[in-house]
Amino acid sequence: MPLTAEQARRVYDRIGRVQDTQSFYEDAVTQRLAKLGAFERAGSVFELGCGTGRYADLLLRERLAPDARYVGVDVSPRMIALARARLRPWSPRAEVALLDPPARALPGADGEYDRFVATYVLDLLSDEHARALLTEAHRLLAPSGLLCLAGLTEGVTPAGRVVSRAWGALAQRWPALLGGCRPIELEGLLAPDSWRVERREVITSWGVPTELVVAAVRESGEDDG
Repeated sequence: MPLTAEQARRVYDRIGRVQDTQSFYEDAVTQRLAKLGAFERAGSVFELGCGTGRYADLLLRERLAPDARYVGVDVSPRMIALARARLRPWSPRAEVALLDPPARALPGADGEYDRFVATYVLDLLSDEHARALLTEAHRLLAPSGLLCLAGLTEGVTPAGRVVSRAWGALAQRWPALLGGCRPIELEGLLAPDSWRVERREVITSWGVPTELVVAAVRESGEDDG
């Protein structure tokens, strides 16, 4: 069962820096997403759900050009404080801002960003809320921009299937215990008339299956040919 935005804020305010303990299975995924998303060619990046700023730190240190700009948002004041402290070395080209729930609109001008990132965020939202935010992602991205997503999904290996079934059962009964995250299919949330999927992979790290999706903005009237 997904959390509401206000419930998510309370959970992640409480979790704080403990969120970084998930790095044991997340790091292989986020490194792969950074490669698939060709962040070295991005001049501007928007991240939904920046958390403690750990992924932004990786991108700024290892992937983004020295003049590339980063903007992250999160619903948790605690996460925003942690991210600001972590990203201080890259100020003022890296900034984070608090997103007030249950707002569906995201800050930024139409076509302002080259990359839109959300890792382990859409899997804690309702499908309706996730699709509304993906509509905003489409608005924020430049015509040549890329949507870069990662989220828990159903397992494709024996270990992954066991973990995803157990995770899903726990998420049904005690969603806050798992930060609201649950196995979903990210690709199924993408409107075909808005997105063209460039790459989809499922990575199983420490038994935890994660779906990666990189999609390009589909312009009005564009077809797959």
